[in-house]
Amino acid sequence: MNSTTRTDLPADGGLSIKLHELSLSIEGKTILDNLTLDAQVKRLGVVGRNGSGKSSLSRVLSGLVEAKSGELLVDGFNPFKDRKAALRGIGLLFQNPDHQIIFPTVLEEVVFGLRQLGQSKQLAKQNALATLAAFGKEHWQDAHVASLSGGQKHLVCLMAVMAMQPSLIILDEPFAGLDIPTKKQLTRYLSQFPGSLIHISHDPDDLAGYEQMLWLEGGKIAAFGASSEVLPAYLARMHKIGDGDDISQLAG
Repeated sequence: MNSTTRTDLPADGGLSIKLHELSLSIEGKTILDNLTLDAQVKRLGVVGRNGSGKSSLSRVLSGLVEAKSGELLVDGFNPFKDRKAALRGIGLLFQNPDHQIIFPTVLEEVVFGLRQLGQSKQLAKQNALATLAAFGKEHWQDAHVASLSGGQKHLVCLMAVMAMQPSLIILDEPFAGLDIPTKKQLTRYLSQFPGSLIHISHDPDDLAGYEQMLWLEGGKIAAFGASSEVLPAYLARMHKIGDGDDISQLAG
């Protein structure tokens, strides 16, 4: 895609994710509770109810938040402690693109990440334009982001991340609020990404084609393994809860 092509993207076996007794607390509340996982990740879906710790896990894995205790290695490095490696190797897409976009035009937004990697203005612009061309969006370069739809803003964020050629992209509910055609189009773009994907969603339909599944429940790992095994168990549990009346229960 770019004139400076990464040669260290994960092999077909995927990228290494290692958690050992990892915990996170915010304002005295335990969000992630003693997570231990050792996996090679190529296409990993993360499911769980609202408040299960999915978004917090995405921020810990990307290095935006430091875990309270335990150990974390993504591709052999701690993303919070080694911010340079995290910037180069890990991309994160937020649920709301307005929380991610900084600059007024599409080209400026894509150029920004490349400049953060240390590319010159000329090279960053060249690679940004190459990225837009790869997506068939050269005509977007001067478009003002504020004029774009929600789905188009998501695509701008995706292009900005992919331009940096990370080994891993973490997707935190990127399809929330999007219509079916927009979801399908973004899914098609994501399928072309050669690195690893961790896709966090409360909707299992968003995770079709993902080989592995991680189920979080109450900040703990309820299950991890092949999607064909974990997803049916997750859905059965969710339907069982839905048949009950736990929505009426107040926290103590």
